[in-house]
Amino acid sequence: MSEPIYQIPNEVRDFAEKSVEQARKAFEGFAGAAQKAIGSVETTTATFQVGAKDVSAKALGYAEANVNAAFDLAQKLLRAKDPQEVLQLQAEYVKSQVETIQTQAKELGAALQKATTGK
Repeated sequence: MSEPIYQIPNEVRDFAEKSVEQARKAFEGFAGAAQKAIGSVETTTATFQVGAKDVSAKALGYAEANVNAAFDLAQKLLRAKDPQEVLQLQAEYVKSQVETIQTQAKELGAALQKATTGK
């Protein structure tokens, strides 16, 4: 039998095997990091979806409450005895709604922050 014309020295072969193994480990590390990132995105997306539903429900509830407050004012205005009472009812309504809207805005802001950060 004839010997091969070219033989790879053992040192070069060992070096190549180690290089391939290191490249494999580096790739596995990269793939693992990518899978964790995808899992994180999925978790964040699910958290945001739950949070978005909460924000939507709150906003709808606030809109209903504000419309009902306006209807209540309209009924009171229809029963008012004089222009002075109309002005008093209107002033009370405006004061109450400003406070209500401030509270609603704070709560919606907190809900939005929770929806986007999960905290």
